[in-house]
Amino acid sequence: MDWNFTGLMTDNGYPYPSDVQLHNIFAASCVESVAARLHITATEAYLRMKRVELFRDFIFPCYDTLHSQSREVVTDDVIAALENREKRLDNHQNL
Repeated sequence: MDWNFTGLMTDNGYPYPSDVQLHNIFAASCVESVAARLHITATEAYLRMKRVELFRDFIFPCYDTLHSQSREVVTDDVIAALENREKRLDNHQNL
């Protein structure tokens, strides 16, 4: 591996992903894991997560903690957060 002028390692001439790209890759993997666990499509999982602002309020802000956990633990945490937020949103809309 070579080092480029910014100090980042490169592989095959391509720089490693930026922090933004890494966060987006992680968020996409969360969507896929949630979809698989709940037996729904990735589109449905994404829309549910977006509806309760899970990316903005949980996945991105907690990236450093979440991405250090096992896939199973992350999936458990994301599903729990999703379901709790959906319940709160549904309760609020029914008032």
